[in-house]
Amino acid sequence: MDADESLAQREQALIELLERLDADDADLRHDRADATADDEHDPEGVTLSSEWQRVEAVRAATRVELDQVRAARARVVNGTYGVCTGCGEPIPAARLEAVPSATMCVACASRT
Repeated sequence: MDADESLAQREQALIELLERLDADDADLRHDRADATADDEHDPEGVTLSSEWQRVEAVRAATRVELDQVRAARARVVNGTYGVCTGCGEPIPAARLEAVPSATMCVACASRT
């Protein structure tokens, strides 16, 4: 599988995850609007507020990764994918396999 195909699959997975998180957020907002939901005093589980904060944190991280994947796909198109922005040398394949949206080799990334 080539880099763009792999990145396209990851992009689609992130889009689907965001859709699920958006649905979770809508459900939580609906539950929070219910005046009878007194989860703040329920010793049995996580409060709606805690769950909403978790969903928001995962959504924010997913959006950041989606932006990084889309930027990596743009680099594929313009021919700069896999080239370190720090030193201009090729980013090792193992690094790109581990972090497909990497913009720097390990040496340059460790200096920042």
